[in-house]
Amino acid sequence: MTGKKSITIFGATGSVGGSTLSLVREHPDSFTPHALTAYRDYQGLAKLALEFKPAHAVIADEAFYTPLSEALAGTGIKVAAGAQALIDIAAQKVDLIVAAIVGVAGLAPVWKAVEAGQTIALANKEALVSAGHLIMPAARKSGANLLPIDSEHNAIFQCLRHESHEHIERIILTASGGPFREMTLAEMQQVTIEQALQHPNWSMGPKITIDSATMMNKGLELIEAAWLFDEGAKKLDAIIHPQSTLHGLVGFKDGSWLAHLGIADMRVPISYALGWPERLAWQAQPLDFGSALTLDFAPVDETKFPCFQLAKQVMAGAPEQAIILNAANEVAVAKFLNGDIGFCDIAGHVRATLEAGDYGIIADSFEAILALDREIRQR
Repeated sequence: MTGKKSITIFGATGSVGGSTLSLVREHPDSFTPHALTAYRDYQGLAKLALEFKPAHAVIADEAFYTPLSEALAGTGIKVAAGAQALIDIAAQKVDLIVAAIVGVAGLAPVWKAVEAGQTIALANKEALVSAGHLIMPAARKSGANLLPIDSEHNAIFQCLRHESHEHIERIILTASGGPFREMTLAEMQQVTIEQALQHPNWSMGPKITIDSATMMNKGLELIEAAWLFDEGAKKLDAIIHPQSTLHGLVGFKDGSWLAHLGIADMRVPISYALGWPERLAWQAQPLDFGSALTLDFAPVDETKFPCFQLAKQVMAGAPEQAIILNAANEVAVAKFLNGDIGFCDIAGHVRATLEAGDYGIIADSFEAILALDREIRQR
């Protein structure tokens, strides 16, 4: 990789942001942070800003503007706060934007970055789940590049890099199955918040960890993959792969398959996006093919994981259904984490919201998407 890349990281204090900055820390001569953002963790953001010295530090919650400003006083770092500040930063031209804000809150910055023709390392799957029908045409118009950094989408992205889409027969994402893959449905009725937050393979934030436990995460990823790779629902599926070693497979019409393998570390897909179109070397732990390497696969039990089934049904429907699915799931997960509902109630909440009928909003604009999202959350 030649030259020093300027990068903006949305969600710098989260798990993806932390993994990104660990790679930046390892390659100080290759990257220069232009802006770092966080939601409410002003102390974590201030610590990172003091280390990496970006031009801008933005806190989404305006209540923390003053303490962040005080923490960075005299550094020359420009401090801003609020939703509009995030949008403004997304429009500032850099070599790479890492979009790692969790949930629909990350949609507005992604939308602005796409309009500005930026190259975006996309971890925020909700952006394409809720607005893929608008974002992908906008990206083609502006020349924006979307580089997926979810491990499964990045795997497919790498498998397809030199392939023609007309030859694709199937795209398969792998799923660990989460912490409850070997439980019965009756046992899952009794799981606790603490159990649901213990992912066997990955270290992630609480929302995505719960989504992995319900397998809603994999369903959302299928919807995202349909937009990213411009393929219909019939060609897309997911399988259980407990080891999280093989992350994605592509089957072709000649009977051959390409697969991507790697350790269960988010720095693998993130490094690919940081180095793109080249590869970025880092101190990655290699897979040991000299010892026994077990690769197990099984179909997803949609009876045990109804959230996955709901997402697959939505994938073949109108864009509004995906917005409803995503918003209802975010509400249900928050209720579960607050102790208001049980683990198995998450799917029931989402299903009831989907079956509630027509909400009277056509998602034909960015504003309409946000309006429908708000409508779902307020019910």
